[in-house]
Amino acid sequence: MLVLASKSPRRRRFLEDAGVAFVCDPATSPETPWDGTTPPQKHVRSLAIAKATEVAQRHPHDFVLAADTIVVKDQIIFGKPKDLADAKTMLRTLSGSSNQVLTGVAFCRDNQILRNWVATSTVRFRVLSDADIDQYCKLVNVLDKAGAYGIQEHGDLIIEGIDGLWSNVVGLPIEEVLNELREQPI
Repeated sequence: MLVLASKSPRRRRFLEDAGVAFVCDPATSPETPWDGTTPPQKHVRSLAIAKATEVAQRHPHDFVLAADTIVVKDQIIFGKPKDLADAKTMLRTLSGSSNQVLTGVAFCRDNQILRNWVATSTVRFRVLSDADIDQYCKLVNVLDKAGAYGIQEHGDLIIEGIDGLWSNVVGLPIEEVLNELREQPI
C-alpha cells in the first residue's frame, strides 16, 4: 500500500487524478528550520527524508511517499509567510525576478529510504505593483504557501512563465513520482 506522508490537498489531488490508490498519514513532527547556511537543496531533501522516516515507523511494511517544497531566490529560502505583511514583502522581493521551486521527494519502506531526489523548476515573476500584490493577496490564501504564492491559484496575475514541471511548482513533481512508482512494487 502507498502511504502519503502529507496533508496537502494538492499532493492528494495529483495522486487521485493519476488513479493511484493511497492512504494519507501526515508527518506530525515539527520541521527542522533552515539554519541559513545549509544549501537549500540539501535542506529540502532532509525535510522529505525526515517525513518519510517518521511515517514509515507507523507503516513499516508499506511504501511511504513524502515531499516538501520550498521557494529559493539567491540561495535564500522563502517558507510560508508568518503573516500578511510578510507575504507582501516576499511577493515584492520576488517581483520582476526568477526563483527556484525545489521539492524534496523521498520513498521509504521497511525503515529504509529507497529513493530520494530534489525536483527543480524556475518561476519567472512579472513586475508587480503594490496594487497587484494587494489584489493577489485578496484572491489567494498566501499564508498557506511557500513564497506566498501558488501558481495554480490566479498564478497568471503574478507569473510570467516557468521552466520545469508545473506540478513541481504546485508541490509534487507527479510525473517523476509516477515514474518511480512504476519501478517499485507497492
